[in-house]
Amino acid sequence: MEEKNKELKEKITMDDLARIVQDGFLKIDERFDGVEQRLDGVEQRLDGVEQRLDNIQANLNKKVDRIDHNTLDYRVEKLEEKFA
Repeated sequence: MEEKNKELKEKITMDDLARIVQDGFLKIDERFDGVEQRLDGVEQRLDGVEQRLDNIQANLNKKVDRIDHNTLDYRVEKLEEKFA
């Protein structure tokens, strides 16, 4: 069995080894392309989420402003009633 393994090891040339290494790098490159595409998709989704959060924040700010305005109107009304 050892003789067979030794023969196989001896038969591999530098060109064979270079080809094996190149194939490995090509497979890794393909996997990175897939990861990059998935990350692009995640980035697009996060942009959408960020936009939605900005809209929610703007709406909340409008509501808070309206509540503050209504509260002040009510307080002024009460003061006017008291001092009029």
